[in-house]
Amino acid sequence: MAMSKRAKENAKLVPSTSLEADAAFTALKKFVPTKFDQSVEVCMHLGVDVKHADQMVRGSVSLPKGIGKAKRVIAFCASDQVKACLEAGAVEAGGEDLMQKVNGGWFDFDVAIAAPDMMRVISKLGRVLGPKGLMPSPKNGTVTPKVAEAVGEFAAGKVEYRADKGGNVHAVIGRMSFSEGDLLENYNHFIATIEKARPAAVKGEYVKRITISGTMTPGVQVAAAAAAE
Repeated sequence: MAMSKRAKENAKLVPSTSLEADAAFTALKKFVPTKFDQSVEVCMHLGVDVKHADQMVRGSVSLPKGIGKAKRVIAFCASDQVKACLEAGAVEAGGEDLMQKVNGGWFDFDVAIAAPDMMRVISKLGRVLGPKGLMPSPKNGTVTPKVAEAVGEFAAGKVEYRADKGGNVHAVIGRMSFSEGDLLENYNHFIATIEKARPAAVKGEYVKRITISGTMTPGVQVAAAAAAE
């Protein structure tokens, strides 16, 4: 398949070596722009083996500058919490009724939050939400007694992360329209979060490679040493 004109131009702009984080974002901003505001993503290749439960890296984090995009959040909660969840930004909130709606094939949401006592109601959704990565879990902050508070955080763009089978963690850390300073601040916060999440069972090198990219750009490799800042 032939490369587009933009892809050819961008290929010429890819740095030949890894860069410190601030220089990496400067390089990212030099790629040929698109008509839409691209997401900016970081990918970290970690020295973990997720086949071992004690090496899983998973959680969620609120970035200091947000990610420039609201998320559609639903909340599984008791009837007396429905109003608070809707006011906090949930697109839908409820118990058995909401479970039935989702079980019937409605998936018009990005994040599902659940109160702990709702897990028995939604346990049967595991087979439909699990494969989509949408099943609420205490490990990433989506099962919590503070349902409305969590709805507000995730609706504002709280970022979930989870190491995949290859040991890679991907996350959106902003938009191309963000200033380099804001992107750098979000990046440093995310890297620090992953560093703190290092499983005790992991020996040797933990952060092996870090790459940043836009939706329609090549990746720019970041010097892993910058992750310790």
